Amino acid sequence: MLPERLKKIDQQLIDLLGKRIAVLTESQSISLEEQITSFAFSLVQAGVPESMWQNLVTGCTSAVAGRFSPPAKTKPRRVTLVGGQGMMGHFFQQKLSDAGHYVSILDRGDWEQAELLLEEADLVLVCVPIEHTIDVIYKLAKYLSPTTAFADITSIKTPILQTMLEEHSGPVISLHPMFGPGIKSFLSQKVVVCSGRRDDAFQWLLDLIQNDGGKLIVSTPEEHDQMMIPVQAIRNFKTLSLGVFLAEEEIDIRRSLDFSSPIFRLEIDIVGRLFAQSAPLIVDIMLATSERREAIKRLAVTYNRLAQLVIQNVRIQVAGY
Repeated sequence: MLPERLKKIDQQLIDLLGKRIAVLTESQSISLEEQITSFAFSLVQAGVPESMWQNLVTGCTSAVAGRFSPPAKTKPRRVTLVGGQGMMGHFFQQKLSDAGHYVSILDRGDWEQAELLLEEADLVLVCVPIEHTIDVIYKLAKYLSPTTAFADITSIKTPILQTMLEEHSGPVISLHPMFGPGIKSFLSQKVVVCSGRRDDAFQWLLDLIQNDGGKLIVSTPEEHDQMMIPVQAIRNFKTLSLGVFLAEEEIDIRRSLDFSSPIFRLEIDIVGRLFAQSAPLIVDIMLATSERREAIKRLAVTYNRLAQLVIQNVRIQVAGY
């Protein structure tokens, strides 16, 4: 029999979970990632494993998603994923196939079948690495019907969207899923949407994302690219720099965790996640545009300026503090 003390705690947990689900129902815009990471420091202090918190948060979010009526059936579309053998391509293949659409893959070794795979497609979705995207758009354009919807999922929007609009006369849109490989659904994930031409041709795809729990962030391509400088390029460079420094200093990370504060553990966890991802992808994100490279250069200047003050034993003054 459960001790009364444990029963009381469990009942409090159940009551709180009910309240949490109710708040989520009113505020569906809160991303799953934000819910999970907001209390990382508190979890360490309380001795609660992050995996336990992640399971709880995901369960609450799934419960909220389940409260809404299932989406209306949509007619099956013929979709060709270009670069569909990659991890993000595989994700879209799974989601589109599960929704009843007919999905074909056009990868590097399939160009001899390009006409067959593209000429009757309702949607062609480009899922190749950033540095190849524009070249692939040029190659694809000659095979596309004027009625084919053309989209990409790269992390740069302005030049990509402009190229698609110039090379294809039909419907065009540019998407950026704000999550990496390993995600199993769109639940509480953000997808940036940059309008191109005839957005109505993509409504079924946008509905699929939203009905799976995703949140659409409408943006101009220029705003998107500006926001990705701090959100992606600067953040990745900062984390990469710390990881490289610790490696070059030959710090015993395992031993350091025995001495660590919760904040240090959190930093090491973030570094570990970055280094577990695709190295070419992380580098491509930082090198993708001159604006990103210039911002990283300015960050390096700031690092150097602050380091010089520390070396000179000068107290650093931060505006507002």
